[in-house]
Amino acid sequence: MPLTLLPRSGKKKTPKWPALWQPVTPNIPVLQSRGHRPWQMDFEQQLKALVWFHLQEHDSGRHLLQDLELDEFARTYIAPPEGIKKSAFFEAINTRGLEQLVYVYERLQAQATQTLPAQHETLGDLVAIDGSLINAVLSMAWADYRPGIKKVKVHLGFDLNHALPGKIFFTDGKGDERPFVSRILTAGQTGVLDRYYQCHRDFDQWQTDGLYFVCRIKARTKKTVIEAREVTPGSPVFFDALVLLGNRNQNQTAQPVRLVGYRIDAAEYWVATNRHDLPAEEIALIYKLRWEIEKFFGWWKQHLQVYHRLARSHYGFMVQIMAGLITYLLLAIYCHKHYQEPVSIHRVRELRLQIHNDMSDSAASFSLAHENYKLPFAST
Repeated sequence: MPLTLLPRSGKKKTPKWPALWQPVTPNIPVLQSRGHRPWQMDFEQQLKALVWFHLQEHDSGRHLLQDLELDEFARTYIAPPEGIKKSAFFEAINTRGLEQLVYVYERLQAQATQTLPAQHETLGDLVAIDGSLINAVLSMAWADYRPGIKKVKVHLGFDLNHALPGKIFFTDGKGDERPFVSRILTAGQTGVLDRYYQCHRDFDQWQTDGLYFVCRIKARTKKTVIEAREVTPGSPVFFDALVLLGNRNQNQTAQPVRLVGYRIDAAEYWVATNRHDLPAEEIALIYKLRWEIEKFFGWWKQHLQVYHRLARSHYGFMVQIMAGLITYLLLAIYCHKHYQEPVSIHRVRELRLQIHNDMSDSAASFSLAHENYKLPFAST
């Protein structure tokens, strides 16, 4: 992407790349070499290159490697000192670093949760759960979807209070989403789910396991009312009751659930839950918040280069996706710390330009700041 540098300012600014990179935690598990030949790229360099790829809108691994060789900033502060050959780069992406990336991701996710303010704290610990398909290429034989089409499915828990990605799992495109609910949620959390997750057996199991849920159900579902609750006149909520869902002796829930029906414009929504501590209107609000995970998937895929493949192996795909999520978490912390704002493409574009301005303004001072933020990664 062509760069247009911002006008110079007399005010001394903190270099932006160290400011973005600073939250990356030290003490990452050591990445051990499997032979006597030293690597051309250690894990710190690998992670920086992957973050740079997602941040700078590169459209391929070759594009990234060209940038690491020819761009003055990338060559100086991102690439290994001796450069990196194509074979060594793609070998690293496809075979190593995943354990370390997961470690970095989990630490950044915890750090971002502590840094960003909670938006809906009174509603509890809300986690939207959904799967999202990512296009693959035909040579990715493991990414089974349908004849002639390859896709990978990402199963994600999304922290609705802080607008942050959380636990993540991968399957091929045909992978079922329902089994991941119990793997994503922990006791006390409330899963927020769309109609695909309606399963009466799961509703029973989640209640047994101490997991909360707010799940939209199909309007035609059989409802046996056990106890009706009063609804507020003039409220969008027209139904609030303790019910059994499904047909008796077929698929009926063994444990009752609370069912809330509400109307927005001409659309009716039926939401099943085991949250009895909130007014029906707040149950409706919780389900409305589920849209935030859809917005996240859309923004992340569009602006952080999720669709441009760096690798075609299952391992390499997970490395790239984890690096893309790490990039998002770094941006979330950066935007809140410096602007008290959520992540936006406006701030990302501004950051891209400012990084290169930093290089032009003062290579010496940036070098000093860069050294101050260098982390104790190790490899042998």
